[in-house]
Amino acid sequence: MFAPDIYLQRRQNLQAAGLSGLLLFLGNVDSPMNYADNTLPFVQDSSFRYFFGLNEPGLAGLIDADSGEAVLFGTDPDVADVVWTGPLPSLAERAASAALTRSQPYAQLATVLAEARAAGRAIHYLAPYRGETKIELGRLLGAHPAEVKDGFSVPLTQAVVALREIKGEEEIAQMEAALAVTGAMHVAAMQSSKAGVLEHQVVGIMEGIMRRHDWHLAYPSIFSKHGEVLHNHHHDNVLQNGDLVLNDTGCTSGEGYASDITRTFPVGGRFTVQQRELYNIVLEMQEAAIAAIRPGARYLDIHKLSASVMVERMAELGFFKGKTEDVVESGAYAIAFPHGLGHQIGMDVHDMEGLGEDLVGYGDDVARSPLFGLGYLRLGKALKAGMVLTVEPGVYFIPALVAAWEAEGRHRDYINYERFREYLGMGGIRIEDNVLVTETGSRVLGEPIPKTVDEIEAIMRM
Repeated sequence: MFAPDIYLQRRQNLQAAGLSGLLLFLGNVDSPMNYADNTLPFVQDSSFRYFFGLNEPGLAGLIDADSGEAVLFGTDPDVADVVWTGPLPSLAERAASAALTRSQPYAQLATVLAEARAAGRAIHYLAPYRGETKIELGRLLGAHPAEVKDGFSVPLTQAVVALREIKGEEEIAQMEAALAVTGAMHVAAMQSSKAGVLEHQVVGIMEGIMRRHDWHLAYPSIFSKHGEVLHNHHHDNVLQNGDLVLNDTGCTSGEGYASDITRTFPVGGRFTVQQRELYNIVLEMQEAAIAAIRPGARYLDIHKLSASVMVERMAELGFFKGKTEDVVESGAYAIAFPHGLGHQIGMDVHDMEGLGEDLVGYGDDVARSPLFGLGYLRLGKALKAGMVLTVEPGVYFIPALVAAWEAEGRHRDYINYERFREYLGMGGIRIEDNVLVTETGSRVLGEPIPKTVDEIEAIMRM
């Protein structure tokens, strides 16, 4: 945990948002793997952990937005617990670690909330994303889980997003710690990817590096020579010289902060001429986007800038035709770049998106596009100093997408389908870094991870 005063300050900042009533934060509970006592690795609800610090199941926090008083609800350990887990701190001791002076048994929470409702006080809570949380909120509030899902507090959500999206120094330090380990994982993957090696063997090497720190993945690794499958979690291919491997892997730090890095490299350690040409286009897309990041810039516009770089460079190779602006505004570019440029990152790899993707990534000044590809952009609003986001452009050759669009004649005035068909075995290329928005521009977090063609080829020779 961070110092207790950090959690106190966060709760005071939330109270200053001007809400009235009670602010309820339910922590997560254990999720059974296949029977009750065999659980998946525990992951705490990030908003609970942000304001209350504790990384244990079965807790809840309640903040009185009018008085500022905060209470931790939980259960004191008994002898039966200690037999299985060893000595545990009392509920009061856990509360004190987050600068809380009050704690109560969890069994009293429903009564406290019922009394507040009877007195006409509002109870604010965030959108639940787990079934267990929906059911528990229904029990605590006397409502059907379906009603609970739609009854979350938009004002509380907006207040939480406004606080959590601006990262403190302690949070940046945690993210850079995660990036240091993630960087070592990516270098090991490059050096281990040789002809005849199975993809899952490389994934195992990466995860071993992470587990030596007693850390976990921030998300399931995407490691595949079929990088055209955007979220490819299968690792069953045998690598061969000349394959282009896409590795999207990141770990979570001890305090629960994520990293999210993608590198693409050739098995055998040498890019072909075609691979090099396309790789350098993606690198230019990313560098242009990073250079454009600054407070006040809309990420929607930076996404379009990156897409424009791609269209211009791929037009030179015969993939696109017509005016660059027309290709981008029509959505035709998405045949090769069918996802968003990036998203916020912090305690969640897609930070806060469990609270509602549009409430986190968009606002009154920008709405989500209905266009294929651009509609997957998770962050479109104006940037602020202190935000951390991923910048992850890509170029992909997706056989099903090319075939479907060509069959219906979609964007035939802008797309050279014959040229795309020539590259359908190329797979996909993505390059991703985690970037802090500073007062004057941006800074790529962490120590550099090999990214240019020359850097990747050099590290793979070692």
